[in-house]
Amino acid sequence: DHTISPPPNYEKLRDEQPFTLTLRYGTEDKTYKVFEDVTDLPGSFWAYRRILATSQFAKGEVPGDLSMINWPGNDFKGGDLITASAADRGRLLTEAKALSLSFLYWLQTEVPRDDGSGNGYPELRLRTDVLGTADGLSMYPYIRESRRIVALTTVKEQDVSAEFQDGARARRFPDSVGLGWYPIDIHGLPDDPAKGGAAKPFQIPLRSLVPRGGDNLLAGAKNLGVTHITNGCYRLHPVEWNVGEAVGELAAFCLSRRVGPERVAGDE
Repeated sequence: DHTISPPPNYEKLRDEQPFTLTLRYGTEDKTYKVFEDVTDLPGSFWAYRRILATSQFAKGEVPGDLSMINWPGNDFKGGDLITASAADRGRLLTEAKALSLSFLYWLQTEVPRDDGSGNGYPELRLRTDVLGTADGLSMYPYIRESRRIVALTTVKEQDVSAEFQDGARARRFPDSVGLGWYPIDIHGLPDDPAKGGAAKPFQIPLRSLVPRGGDNLLAGAKNLGVTHITNGCYRLHPVEWNVGEAVGELAAFCLSRRVGPERVAGDE
């Protein structure tokens, strides 16, 4: 039994978050199971971010599955780390950790068991040895939306949303350096519920990586020229990797040709 002590304000966090395995897909609510697959869902809650499965190893070679928990249950909505003061940042991190621990406690004690035999999986535990932290939580918080440059080209909702793009793909950019595809996924705030929508397969324009008036500066991740809305589909790791590779190529090209990024990007 690895059940932790109830974190501070557990009941309040459980009810306000709320802790649930039910997610909204379009206009329909669908409920995951912890370990078992559910018809019409991509897998189980556990497999959603599983990074190690014992089924892929010889028996006894690894002690158990490992899964990283990234779920609405531990989405912290209580503040903004980027603009917070040092004192407020420490408080927000403490509150965010309490939320994650509360979600773990709910999984250990209250989540309905897949077989209907009761509630909770006390065998779930944090892995301090894997995460390299004393509390078993990650070393650094995952910040879904970063600061962004004011780019030569800013990708807007109308460029990628299925609501505005009738074809098989999103707007074509003549300076495309990569591709991506993910729904516009915007996680909510306490007074601003989550929202989003379908996107068409989209391109990454070179000019979205180059800031206006910023010599020798390039955007190498989700800080490229997108809006709050289009960040919802451009922030995904495969797109970030693509952006980083493109920026590396652009920097090398600029150095070899002794030209600035704005000149390479040219006019729209």
